[in-house]
Amino acid sequence: MRPQEVLPAELTGALPETVQEALLAPLLDHHCHPVRRDDLARAQFEMLITDADTPAPPGTTHFDTPTGVAVRRWCAPALGLEPHAPPAVYLTRRCELGPAEVNRRLLREAGIVAFLVDTGGSGPELLSTAEMGRLGGAAADEITRIEQVEEEAAETAVSGVSYISSLEAELAGRAVRAVGLKSVIAHRHGLDFDPARPSRGAVIAAANRRLADPKEPLTDPVLLRHLLWTAVDVARERNLPLQMHTGYGDSGLDPHRADPALMAGFVRALQPIGVPLVLLHCYPFHRSAAHLAAVFPHVYVDVGPAPTATAAGSAAVMGELLELVPFHKQLFGSGARGLAETCHLGALRYRRGLAWALAERLASGEWSAADAARAAHMAGSGNARRVYRL
Repeated sequence: MRPQEVLPAELTGALPETVQEALLAPLLDHHCHPVRRDDLARAQFEMLITDADTPAPPGTTHFDTPTGVAVRRWCAPALGLEPHAPPAVYLTRRCELGPAEVNRRLLREAGIVAFLVDTGGSGPELLSTAEMGRLGGAAADEITRIEQVEEEAAETAVSGVSYISSLEAELAGRAVRAVGLKSVIAHRHGLDFDPARPSRGAVIAAANRRLADPKEPLTDPVLLRHLLWTAVDVARERNLPLQMHTGYGDSGLDPHRADPALMAGFVRALQPIGVPLVLLHCYPFHRSAAHLAAVFPHVYVDVGPAPTATAAGSAAVMGELLELVPFHKQLFGSGARGLAETCHLGALRYRRGLAWALAERLASGEWSAADAARAAHMAGSGNARRVYRL
């Protein structure tokens, strides 16, 4: 990976060589999703480069977004096209190469040393964790989404009491082959939940109601809290971190209830237990997430796909995160999903945004080159290796 292909041209002569090497070092992607293995029509592709759940209005396209432009600018050369190839040309080339070759090129071009894959959205059209690693030329491990495990346990339980035991057994079993657990309680309820463990009686009563229609997504606040605390117990037993989605997401997430500051009570309750808590995505609440990471020893943060979504604004996002976050608390996670392009762009925009943020601190004399290189190495892979015990 050559600096002129990744780092902003204005900075390649200004950044010390040690800092450039740190920025270009292989990244450990601590949070991504599987990408698709099948051929995609244009309409399918467009829905995977947006968080919207509807097609673009008539006469418009999701390519007319920061992510859509970035795909044409930065992914096109990896597929043998000129930068800024028109959408139709880009998609035609994708079809010519075939999904396996597209995935191989883009995942490897990202410069990832290991993928930690959230398997909550698994399906036959998606690559397995092992396939993600093989095509990307990297190691790969599983992050277990606890809400998916709960749905499986609910379908087999026959009573509120058996629901509790089934959930504990299922989570413990899945944790054996995982390097972390993840919750999407922000999508199901919001982060303004009661941090206390619910009583056993309340859980049994809520579970009996749940079992009347176990195939429905879990939204009951009592059972969501029980699931979360059950996951905490399993994570403590297995020495695993717990990831929690925060910040903006798809249209199903209420942005007013996604600020990680809302879960300060849960953060405090978790501290004496010793389970690392990783706040995912965080944007646009990355400053409050950085504050939590600064004051609580067990809290870590990333900004997920925000550098990709904000494109040229990624430098500002990374700079704001670095205002408060300790060097040893920041992680890289692409948040990639569906398309290998999102993994490639996640790594590229992260590196470029961080390069600008570090260059500003170096130019002002606030940081030394050694400080900048150390921070880049820790955030890029070192912190994740420590937190996930890799």
